[in-house]
Amino acid sequence: MVYYLKYDYQAICKRLVQQQLNNANINFNLLNANEVDINQSLLVDEFNKLNTNLSSIGIELVSSQKCVLVQQLMQVIIDIVNLEDKIVTSKTSIYIAKKMGYSYRYLSIIFTEVTLTTIENYMILQKIEKAKDMISLGELTFTEIAWQLNYSSIGHFSMQFKNITGFSPTLFKKLLMQKRQSQINTTADNLQYELQT
Repeated sequence: MVYYLKYDYQAICKRLVQQQLNNANINFNLLNANEVDINQSLLVDEFNKLNTNLSSIGIELVSSQKCVLVQQLMQVIIDIVNLEDKIVTSKTSIYIAKKMGYSYRYLSIIFTEVTLTTIENYMILQKIEKAKDMISLGELTFTEIAWQLNYSSIGHFSMQFKNITGFSPTLFKKLLMQKRQSQINTTADNLQYELQT
């Protein structure tokens, strides 16, 4: 039987960071998935070793103010995309500026300087990743997914989805179903073979 997994990336990241910091015997407070308060001075060797260990699992210690600001902004965007109650009723740029405490123009300049992409592009990528997860779960229609991700119409959602993935939402779902059916058939064939031998 093939099972599909749904991930809580923030919980996973928190656990990984906690393990690395505990392994290094570092006194810390994990403020959230993106911020850790290290309550002791680290020697250069200790910092480098911790950074190397975190980098090996895809996590990087960020210390420049611009990079920290961009990481915080990325988290705000991820939070906006994952809001299920559509709390963001104002224009997204106004919400981001208010939440971050900086003008949207300033945030936009810093974000592009650090990431070489725009806030808008990053948000689209996050929305499409969320849409792919929602489609794979199969609990919502495309119209419901578009509404939940704050698209103005199903057409706008479908256009952005195709621009990013190369597939329409309908074709993506069809390919996903074919892949699942193929995996189920392979599992069933393997099980039948094992029973016969």
